[in-house]
Amino acid sequence: MSRVAIVTGGTRGIGRAVSEAMKEAGHDVAATYAGNDEAAEAFKKDTGISVYKFDVADFAACTDGVAGIEADLGPADILVNNAGISRDAMLHKMTAEQWKAVIDTNLNSLFNMTRAVIEGMRERGFGRIISIGSINGQKGQVGQCNYSAAKAGLIGFTKAVALENAFKGITVNAVAPGYIDTEMVRAMSEEALNTKIIPQIPVGRLGEPDEVARCVVFLASEDAGFITGSTLSANGGQYMA
Repeated sequence: MSRVAIVTGGTRGIGRAVSEAMKEAGHDVAATYAGNDEAAEAFKKDTGISVYKFDVADFAACTDGVAGIEADLGPADILVNNAGISRDAMLHKMTAEQWKAVIDTNLNSLFNMTRAVIEGMRERGFGRIISIGSINGQKGQVGQCNYSAAKAGLIGFTKAVALENAFKGITVNAVAPGYIDTEMVRAMSEEALNTKIIPQIPVGRLGEPDEVARCVVFLASEDAGFITGSTLSANGGQYMA
């Protein structure tokens, strides 16, 4: 069944793969982005998917942005909270700005976006909310206390909102990828990838964005109606807990 799906940060990396997979599954997709107009326009031209520019860290912008999407495409029944940034530093060197930027974009955005769609989902008796977490929100990571805290908070948010809305036909789940072959990961040095990261992954390679996207498509489907409050780990066996 075709539904309207919003994918935040949906024009690049994992978000792009999710947007394309959701379109392939038959949904009307709106991909949001924050600032890279050139990449967004190229994405729109390549895929035919509608793009919307607003800051997911801004509550009012999310409210207005979702209203605009729904005016164009119809009520949103699927929300994929994918937008995220990193501002890495050891805690004793981290600035307040680095902390706040990551918490605002990676955690507060969950409230901003979900709050904008949840009432409509409850009224219609159906909803799928999937948030993209991280292995580092499950196990922590040196130099990422801001990122790890945000992604750990994402899991708690997912469980609480799942409990609140299960009886309304709304499922709320998370996908926690490990190290995926995206621009963000490839920005690491080749030496770090080959000597520190990949050797920790039992399957012996980075994940592919499409592998995460397929997890999201399943959790958004009718077949996943009995799964809620769960975190699906897609990390090649790197972390099992």
